[in-house]
Amino acid sequence: MTFSDWPWRHWRRNRPSQAAIRLDQHTLNWRELCLRIDRLASAFARQGVMPGDGVLLRARNQPDMLLAWLALLQCGARILPLNPQLPASLLAALLPQLTLRFAIDLESHAAYDGLTSLSLREADGDYAVDWQPQRLASMTLTSGSTGLPKAAVHTCAAHLASAEGVLALIPFRAEDDWLLSLPLFHVSGQGILWRWLSAGARITVRQNVPLEQALVGCSHASLVPTQLWRLLNDKAAVSLKAVLLGGAAIPVELTQQASQRGIRCWCGYGLTEFASTVCAKEADGQPDVGYPLSGREIKIVDEEVWLRAASMASGYWRDGELMPLANSEGWFATRDRGVWKDGSLTIRGRLDNLFFSGGEGIQPEEVERIIARHPQVQQVLVVPIDDAEFGHRPVAVVECAGEINADALSQWVAEKLARFQQPVRWLALPAALKTGGIKISRQAVTEWVAGLGASAE
Repeated sequence: MTFSDWPWRHWRRNRPSQAAIRLDQHTLNWRELCLRIDRLASAFARQGVMPGDGVLLRARNQPDMLLAWLALLQCGARILPLNPQLPASLLAALLPQLTLRFAIDLESHAAYDGLTSLSLREADGDYAVDWQPQRLASMTLTSGSTGLPKAAVHTCAAHLASAEGVLALIPFRAEDDWLLSLPLFHVSGQGILWRWLSAGARITVRQNVPLEQALVGCSHASLVPTQLWRLLNDKAAVSLKAVLLGGAAIPVELTQQASQRGIRCWCGYGLTEFASTVCAKEADGQPDVGYPLSGREIKIVDEEVWLRAASMASGYWRDGELMPLANSEGWFATRDRGVWKDGSLTIRGRLDNLFFSGGEGIQPEEVERIIARHPQVQQVLVVPIDDAEFGHRPVAVVECAGEINADALSQWVAEKLARFQQPVRWLALPAALKTGGIKISRQAVTEWVAGLGASAE
């Protein structure tokens, strides 16, 4: 879809009375939504927000956050969404690099040194800057394993290119409804937002309700496998017909159960730097992540995945400048280890996750894919522990349906994994390491295991 105006204004002209958004219990059509955005944008402009200004937006998903996001875009702002769980020490080191002017904190209403606090109010008027799809629009923090997170900056055009590639694969029509099931401070949450705007369909935003309640009336959702497992195991009545799965290995038993409930499942591979999904396919139990979506180019160089796409970020933002993503050959080197087979891509894991045990290389993601096939395993991460004899040994941290039976799991993997790949310990995933639907931090799990003093003995 090519827009000549802000997408919500485009749909106001073409589908003014069609339901556009459900905010908790209130539904707005495109005309009503645009009125709310206009009034918020007018108030932001009166508070001094100008095109190109950086605005910190700290909140969990809620109606006010999404409305503020759209209004700030209409002001031409560059939005930095912040995870409310980020520690103050990290923010103190990170924020000065990002040249922000304003802040909106819908969680604690905190003030930030050097930033002007914006109030979320409405004002008469319909303030809007010109639609310029190449204007910098969002700054999304990457989840790097070392050092400070980087802020990948995308234009509206890049976000729309990402959305178009996904919608060419997953049907999403005007009468459909995609739940904003992932946070907007994560690129996967932003992917939902831009698919909705691209398709002119409906989006649902609900806060402080269980997932099964939030999904009422929704046809589409982006979930991680453990969320779908719980929905299916709870026998909840769901209206879902399509789910985009991500964040973990996807057991074939899960997608089979979903299919029996009339739910089609897709899986894929994406990156913050590429505004979400790069490859995708309908889940079939095979380990590949599917085929490149339209507008994406992929090649393998020395086992590393290199990417180019219209959805690629304009760069990393630091001290008022864009730092380039692409290498000297014009590609983004991902540090992901990949293999082409029959035109589809298989991700073997992160090159920097590989560890050695007794001289044998262990790629954790390959081991995880096998363990995830066990019918009781809902999530699993394999991390190394130090070992005097072998250097490192693998430990599996799992979330299961029911209690963990380490002996049974060890017996189950005995014929499916090489001996050096088999976990020497099985640990239950602690609640503190779960992150509300986003993939679990491998670094945090590794540090937690090391802190237990776990060993191969």
